[in-house]
Amino acid sequence: MIRLVVYLLVLALLAFGIAWLADRPGAVVIDWQGWQVETSILVAASALLALLAAAILLWTLLRLIVRSPDTIAHSWRNRRRTRGWAAVTRGLVAVGSGDAVGARRAANDAQRLLGEEPLSKLLAAQAAQLSGDAAGAEAVFRSMTESSGTRLLGLRGLHVEARRRGDQSAALQAAEEAARHEPGLAWAADAVIEARCLNGDFAGALAMLEREAAHGALDRATHRRRRAVLLAAQAQAIELSDPASAREKAQEAARLAPTLVPAADIAGRLLGAAGDVRKAAKILEAAYAATPHPDLADAYLHLRPGDASRERLKRVRTLTAHQPAHPESAMALARAALDAQDFDVARTALAPLLVAPTQRACLLMAELEAGEHGDVGKAREWTARAVRAQRDPAWVADGVVAEAWGPISPVSGRLDAYEWKLPPGLATTPMLENEAERVKLAIAAAIESRPQVAEGPVVDLSPAGASPTLAPAVPEAEGKAEPEKAGAKPAPQPAALATPVVAMPHLPDDPGPGAPFADEPGAVPRGPYM
Repeated sequence: MIRLVVYLLVLALLAFGIAWLADRPGAVVIDWQGWQVETSILVAASALLALLAAAILLWTLLRLIVRSPDTIAHSWRNRRRTRGWAAVTRGLVAVGSGDAVGARRAANDAQRLLGEEPLSKLLAAQAAQLSGDAAGAEAVFRSMTESSGTRLLGLRGLHVEARRRGDQSAALQAAEEAARHEPGLAWAADAVIEARCLNGDFAGALAMLEREAAHGALDRATHRRRRAVLLAAQAQAIELSDPASAREKAQEAARLAPTLVPAADIAGRLLGAAGDVRKAAKILEAAYAATPHPDLADAYLHLRPGDASRERLKRVRTLTAHQPAHPESAMALARAALDAQDFDVARTALAPLLVAPTQRACLLMAELEAGEHGDVGKAREWTARAVRAQRDPAWVADGVVAEAWGPISPVSGRLDAYEWKLPPGLATTPMLENEAERVKLAIAAAIESRPQVAEGPVVDLSPAGASPTLAPAVPEAEGKAEPEKAGAKPAPQPAALATPVVAMPHLPDDPGPGAPFADEPGAVPRGPYM
């Protein structure tokens, strides 16, 4: 609209100028080299305008002729680039859809049309990876490292290819070079930290973490957590060789991340061993209040190694008061009560867990039955229940269940990957195996404390060639009283009796989903050693 108004204004001014000249006639006389030209003002102005238009047209034609080679070349290049970018787009779509042949063809077209463009190289590398050509992909990535604009992209590709073929040394070399050029690069820093943790170089991993944080790649909370994890791992590694240094590192880790269980566990144990029980108890209580864990309870229970079991039971009540309703508190209290032979407290603590008992709860009940009443049958029954009971939490990282915590995942290498949670798809955990050992000892002690009385048929071992006969077992008291009562001679005893051999108890196999227990209808009565 505005352009139309301007156009109309220009036309109006031009018409006004022509009319103004027409109303004011005059003459123009040109006398040059004997030539004399006389005309009106209007004609002279029109001739001047025509001359200017002709000059402009001539200049434009000359300029077009002179620049035509460059113009043609530029047009050809633009056409090639347009076709090249179309090939890149087509190739990326083929890579995303898994079309290896289409991706390779598009990558060749892109490299032919675009030359050394970073995206054409990236497409060529991705097409080679999709086709399974690891050597070709590595060659493309290596060529990228020769240019400053694509160096980091090439190093990233070399790192990935090295990890795929299992060459940890080459992967670490590529990551370290990338971290040297760009310390804030997350993947490079994480790869270097992972490799140094695998080699036990936790000091080097901490140095890399500090470089990454100094370049603003980590927020404050993430930096504190990761530093605490590495310090805890370092303290765990030198706990036996250098307890003093391990204690300092564990304390710093517990200060940075009070809820980190391994840090609190190591700090509590080492501070307790050094005699600083008050500080150790404070650290353990803070961690237990956030995450009740059996390692924390065990460290708190044995803060002073020389304490009696009654003192430890009293101490563990203080710890469990921070999480009184948590199942771990009940099991920690039951464990301390069993050690103190206070079976009533242990039974009361375990009672709320028996509605849906976990494997550890079943094993604690088995130990309780064997220790309190010497009831081996019930102890073995609870042991059998443990096989099919709900699982207890364990240290899990990327689906792998570990007996002890570690700083990185054994699968992905991710830092701080271990979580204390229910392991998926497993029937037993390392915690179950540890508790089972205590149950074995309790059952063995109960068996040894019972009188050695034969309770089944006694095998009469006759001389060679004679058939053995089975005779009912007669208690010792009855065998003596009967002859005295009847005035008869004692019945002849076999020359030798088979000595009962009691095997070391073991965790029984799963009786199956349909096998009844002793307290269920239709169950087969168990003997005292069943």
